[in-house]
Amino acid sequence: MKNKTVHGICLDLSSEGKGVIKNGKEIVFVDGLFVGEEADVTILYTRAGVSYGKVNKLYTLSKDRIDPRCKVCTVCGGCQFQQLDYSAQLEYKTKRVKEALKRIAHLDVEVKPCLGMENPYFYRNKIQMPFKTDKKGKIVYGFYKAKSHDIISIDKCYIEDERAHPILNTIKRLLKELHIPTYDEDKHEGILRHILVRTSHTKKDIMVVLVVTKENFGGQKNLINALKKAHPEITTIVENINSRQTNVILGNKERVLFGKGYIEDELLGVKFKISASSFYQINPLQTELLYTKAIEASNITKDDILLDAYSGVGTIGLIMAKYAKEVLSVEINKDAVKDAIENAKANNIDNIKFICDDASKYLDNLETKIDVLVMDPPRKGSDEVFLKAVLHNLPKKIVYISCNPETLARDLLSLTKKYEVKSVQPVDMFPMTSHVETIVGLSLKK
Repeated sequence: MKNKTVHGICLDLSSEGKGVIKNGKEIVFVDGLFVGEEADVTILYTRAGVSYGKVNKLYTLSKDRIDPRCKVCTVCGGCQFQQLDYSAQLEYKTKRVKEALKRIAHLDVEVKPCLGMENPYFYRNKIQMPFKTDKKGKIVYGFYKAKSHDIISIDKCYIEDERAHPILNTIKRLLKELHIPTYDEDKHEGILRHILVRTSHTKKDIMVVLVVTKENFGGQKNLINALKKAHPEITTIVENINSRQTNVILGNKERVLFGKGYIEDELLGVKFKISASSFYQINPLQTELLYTKAIEASNITKDDILLDAYSGVGTIGLIMAKYAKEVLSVEINKDAVKDAIENAKANNIDNIKFICDDASKYLDNLETKIDVLVMDPPRKGSDEVFLKAVLHNLPKKIVYISCNPETLARDLLSLTKKYEVKSVQPVDMFPMTSHVETIVGLSLKK
């Protein structure tokens, strides 16, 4: 029942990082409530027999509760764990992986402690912010409040690259000075929808992307010139035109307004070009750790043929190429394959072949025996067709890189019919959130 208040003690954390309390037979998920805490909780809504609530009054505090650096973390929906000590976050993520494997895949295996960061703040190299004019006529940018399109205005985000927000603040000021209207999604009017900032970890490159409803808008040249003058650290500015009535951030048309139109970064000695729409890992420090552990889990040798499925711009395939005899990199997105080919040329890597195809179809028809399969599927995991193709080809070793423990466990239920789990290593790619990456090493059963 909406707006009902219940009293309870937090028994656990859900896979989304929400506190779990029981009110008789009713299960209630609560943001910002941690294990052992006693609270009054107001029910906000009920869906599929499960209620969701917010803390009304706290009676006891967890020993792991801390004062958050961010003052809007309880409403913006971007972080679940700003108020939870970092060591407790890592324990939760290790436990989440272990419990998912046991509950779904019936695997009681060793799960190594989740590998965290020395400094778990300011790690995101991609910042995308909606801009809006509020009811008082003030231009704001920030994050959408959970389950709404109301913007929570912020001046600083503690998980995003610190170089971004001075640029965002300048753009907010210039929009007002130059009378450039923000987009109104209800009226489908205005110009500026989003600002995307991408930063390089190993270089000083910074890209700013203006997501607008039309090109050559009034005040554009003055905006670009003033922005470059205020922030000479910006190395390229790109305009992305999105005139559709949609929640999708980027449109299909782009043009470079200043600089090369891309930035460059490096992972484990391999250079990458990153455009406005390129997929690239959000946390570069932890990505290097993730891929290092994936290489270890593969036990790859110079005699091995490696298949990189769901390869995107070929990141892990390019990094692992120097350890393998040959790499087959399969990706269905044509633009991603084009970027991958350019990255291979830029790094003089010639023992990798890029295939634009559906990974399931390609693997099922492949006559060559694969020694190592690297699979890094989206959050929904692999589909049944791909898993059947894997069990048809039967590579000697599999490295499964997962961003969702629950779908990982579901897929392992199929793979462990023929494979043995050799290692499970969680890596914290997204501190202050409930997300966790996991590397699983598997070997073909003898």
